[in-house]
Amino acid sequence: MARKKVTIVGAGMTGGAMAQRLIERDVCDVVLQDDPQFAGTMHFGKALDESQAAAWSGFSASIRATDGWDETAGSDVVVVTAGAPRRPGMSREELLNGNAAIVRDKAGAAAAASPGAVLVVFSNPMDAMCHVALEASGFPPARVIGQGGALDSARYRHFVAEAAGVSPQDVHGYVIGGHTDTTMVPVVSQTRVGGVPLTSLLPAETIAEVVARTMRGGAEIAELLRTGSAFQAPSAGTIAMVAAILLDQRRLLPCSTLHRGEYGIEGVFSGTVVQLGEGGVQRAFELELSDEERARVVAAAEATRSLVAQLA
Repeated sequence: MARKKVTIVGAGMTGGAMAQRLIERDVCDVVLQDDPQFAGTMHFGKALDESQAAAWSGFSASIRATDGWDETAGSDVVVVTAGAPRRPGMSREELLNGNAAIVRDKAGAAAAASPGAVLVVFSNPMDAMCHVALEASGFPPARVIGQGGALDSARYRHFVAEAAGVSPQDVHGYVIGGHTDTTMVPVVSQTRVGGVPLTSLLPAETIAEVVARTMRGGAEIAELLRTGSAFQAPSAGTIAMVAAILLDQRRLLPCSTLHRGEYGIEGVFSGTVVQLGEGGVQRAFELELSDEERARVVAAAEATRSLVAQLA
């Protein structure tokens, strides 16, 4: 039986970290695709370097690089990371049209090479880039998914765990809505720590601090790194999504999906909890929200709708 294949488009810090996390799971072959005009031979170097780790990391799958698309043909999942990263002080929205041109080109080429693939969109501003990828690929909405909620929720769970003095694995909470510093919505009302409501465990002012730090999670790291942006947590969140699709795990994960009436939102990519498995999004769930949280989720979708209207 042919081994499954995942293509990662863009071999920068995040794409390289994704490739490493995925290949070391030994569940598929990996192809790093990039443009030599921007990447030079970096993607070839990263693929060769990781290949040489196989003896000690314990995987038998192959990882290789390409400038073109023939080697990516027949991919089960294509992760689109290509585009400019955020610089300190830059919003995700400022990347809009430059990254849209890149995503449009990459998603179209990926779809032509792998017409049965699921597209996982990482490029920012992510929710708007999902619309670009959907149009460029011609795929059904179930096979175009945005990574944002998985990362934002991981940051939220970390900060909650830190405040409560528990393991992040025992924090169950989601960040939905938009993947921007102002439109993401940590769902405090439904967050549980070992089954205990967060609002019963921590004072309101501490919860407010956790929410604020979550919403600035990416900006804080960009400021600390000074050059570039986060790549460790983003790669972990993305590969959790990829594994769920490849292995048909039917996991419930917070992702950006084209809404079909959830929260009263229609025809816009926004974050909610979805069931991920073979074929992409198998179901989308509408969480029970407070009135304030629901209003913020709807506002996030409208902000994305406005961004999509600005696409050149």
